[in-house]
Amino acid sequence: MNDFEPGLLGHHCWLELATGERISLPTERWRATPDPGDELLLNSCTGPTIDIGCGPGRLTAALSERGVVALGTDVSAVAVRLTHAAGAPAVRRDIFDRQPAEGRWRHALLADGNIGIGGDPVRLLNRVRELLCAGGSALVEVEPPGTGLRRGRVRVSTGESLGARWFDWAWLGADAAARTASRAGLRTNWLRDAGGRWFTELVRP
Repeated sequence: MNDFEPGLLGHHCWLELATGERISLPTERWRATPDPGDELLLNSCTGPTIDIGCGPGRLTAALSERGVVALGTDVSAVAVRLTHAAGAPAVRRDIFDRQPAEGRWRHALLADGNIGIGGDPVRLLNRVRELLCAGGSALVEVEPPGTGLRRGRVRVSTGESLGARWFDWAWLGADAAARTASRAGLRTNWLRDAGGRWFTELVRP
């Protein structure tokens, strides 16, 4: 089972850090209808969009319903199945593997903390840049100002059990987004909060 699959199935989960700290995961939001923060992302998608770490597919499905060409991509078979059930297309694939329509996407979504995938936001954004067309943008959810760039080893835990597998993760704060994007060859277009969440649009020149 993929590390995040209990959360995809509705279980309360958290990230446990090697320090013993626990960070609750927003599993209810993953399966809910789009909230004001999601709407900011959705309204910013004006062309073909790849939803990275799509989870149950709420954003992919919402874009498809609005007539925007969208594709979810996730390493979890459960996520792909749930996205299909929501009426949207998705592929089971690691983001660092070959993706459909590379270099032709107008937008790439990194919502719900997915900027943390792989534990290195610069490497991840470099990969995202490869997926985008010229002038395309990454729409990224970030942590509130003051977080900076934080990396750590984590595992997913639930109320019933502790996750066995440790993996690399990262947290990117709004205050560190611009310089991180610049290192990946992306330009910051805007940074704003919506519904208590923070987002930025990063443009490929």
